[in-house]
Amino acid sequence: MKKNVSAVLLALILVCLASWAKACDAELRGTGDLGVVVERERGTLLIVEHSTDQVLCRVEGLGDLSHASAVFSRDARYAYVFGRDGGLTKVDILTGKVTHRVIQGGNSIGGAISQDGSLIAVSNYEPGGVKVFSSTDLSLVADIPAAFEGSEKGSKTVGLVDAPGNRFVFSLFEGASTWIADLSKPQKPQITKFTGVGKEPYDALISGDGRYYIAGLFGEDGLALLDLWHPDKGVRRILPHYGKGQEKLPVYKMPHLEGWAVAGDLIFFPAIGLHQVLVANKESWEQVARLELKGQPVFAMARPDGRQVWVNFAFPDNNWIQVIDVPSLQVIKTMDVGKGALHMEFTPRGEKVWISIRDKNQIKIFDTQSLELIKTLPAQRPSGIFFTNRSGKIGL
Repeated sequence: MKKNVSAVLLALILVCLASWAKACDAELRGTGDLGVVVERERGTLLIVEHSTDQVLCRVEGLGDLSHASAVFSRDARYAYVFGRDGGLTKVDILTGKVTHRVIQGGNSIGGAISQDGSLIAVSNYEPGGVKVFSSTDLSLVADIPAAFEGSEKGSKTVGLVDAPGNRFVFSLFEGASTWIADLSKPQKPQITKFTGVGKEPYDALISGDGRYYIAGLFGEDGLALLDLWHPDKGVRRILPHYGKGQEKLPVYKMPHLEGWAVAGDLIFFPAIGLHQVLVANKESWEQVARLELKGQPVFAMARPDGRQVWVNFAFPDNNWIQVIDVPSLQVIKTMDVGKGALHMEFTPRGEKVWISIRDKNQIKIFDTQSLELIKTLPAQRPSGIFFTNRSGKIGL
């Protein structure tokens, strides 16, 4: 009897969730306070508004979104969603409709939009390499295989970011290298290769001014830095003791360097396999502190004013969020927000933060001054949250 009651309740909940997010109304509105939330297992996208903290509608048919990310067009009307199944989908967030969709690879891991907004680049695990598409109709513009010496097949490509001058920068996991692809002439991309950057680069980031590209290394300690103002100087290693001298734990989830935190003169890097965030000086690139935390950090993200850094964690500690006060380098709040706290996104001026709670089918919204919960929204297994203010930022 209890099982029957539970099944009925579950069915009612699913029906309510399914009917709750309707098709978007094509009303006249701006896009500056809109965003998208990935519903990973359903293959859908929620269109949300953070001024009033509400869900506007749900977009169906985006394929495998188990490791999905998104970028926005220059006018912040269109979201380009990169799916794990190799799908690239263009979504009109005003109407809540898919305008274009292509399956461009077998296993995609992320993408970027060019400085002028005309090109969408996608990095692939399978078959490897990077493909570049027109942002207008998703037609193929360039195919860049990630072949490297000594291998019969191409490398997985990771850490793909946009850089000034309609360039894209990415790293080769097996190829131990970083490439700059200059697409200023899209039909004839110019590739500059930097080899021997370190073993197994797994992710990367670019500084907000577009100058520094930093790749994290899974196969050895340290980080690889490329100064895009002076590429002739090559890649140099920084923070060589990142992880050394410590008893490393099993790595339950790789940290995301896209979520690095720049706060004043400091940079906060999530450590691999350690319950720590590494703090470095952004001028000297030297370590200044290690902060002990609740678990293995995945994202370390700075509030837009740089006063706080919010950190979430890998399994089995993925129910916790910790808030670091930057001036004191102290944890000022530890919150149990529910299992599966996967992603955080600050509103453009930082007064609120949205957190996806996958295992609770919730999005929780917190006030970043009081650190109190403001509102909880229902969502089906949510993961990535992306607001449209990213459209004006390098690397996002």
